[in-house]
Parts: sequence; C-alpha cells; structure tokens
Amino acid sequence: MINQYNLTLPAYCRGYHLITNIIEGKIGDKLPDRGLLHIFIKHTSAGLTINENADSSVRDDYETIFNKLIPEGDSDYTHTVEGADDMPAHVKTSLVGCELTIPITDGKLNLGTWQGVYLCEFRNYGGPRGIILTIYQ
Repeated sequence: MINQYNLTLPAYCRGYHLITNIIEGKIGDKLPDRGLLHIFIKHTSAGLTINENADSSVRDDYETIFNKLIPEGDSDYTHTVEGADDMPAHVKTSLVGCELTIPITDGKLNLGTWQGVYLCEFRNYGGPRGIILTIYQ
C-alpha cells in the first residue's frame, strides 16, 4: 500500500532547520507498523539531509562549510539574474540532495538517537517549500 501527502513548510531564513517534528505531525498517526517514508522536496535551491539533532552548532558549522566550498559572488558564475545566492544554492542542493528515505519500524520513523531531518534552505529568502511525503507499506 502507498499513501502520499503534500506538506508546505513555512518560509525559513537561510540555514539548516530541523523539520522532523513537522513531518511527524503531518503523518505520525498514519505510519504503518513497518515500511518506508520517502521525502522529496520540490525545489532546486533547498535540500534535505539527516544529521545531528541535538547540538545547534552543527547547523552553524554546516553554513560555514558550505559557504567556504561554494561562495557567493564568484565571477565565473553565469546564472546570476536571481541574485548572488541563487547559483550557489543550486550547487548546494545538488550536493545535499532533494530526497530522503527513512525506515518505519513499530509505527515510528526509525532514526538514530541523534538524527533529525533537516530542511537546508540555501536562499536568503526562499519562501514556502513544498514537500511530498510518500509512505510505502
């Protein structure tokens, strides 16, 4: 059996935002005993990842590292009409990815103790973000 849900996240500022609770709030009572949750973000300048959910300094370090790897304002960029943060956002999204798959065990997301789902917002003003949640049983 497959069930699918649309989720619209509110606009977040640039950065790495834990959204595990929002996802669980949308589908927590709909999870089967066993299965998989596939999460897909419908954008090219924001991504999804799973990482440390306890220490917020991880989120700050993500921002620092990604900005060093993919700086804004590089004179080699040709896609610049949407602002200095746009092309770097596309590259960051390609590195992080636009989808995740999480096992479901005993009716809950089977994440590790310190794992959480992040929205990686790479634009300064990205706006609301659409996510598709697909549950496979």
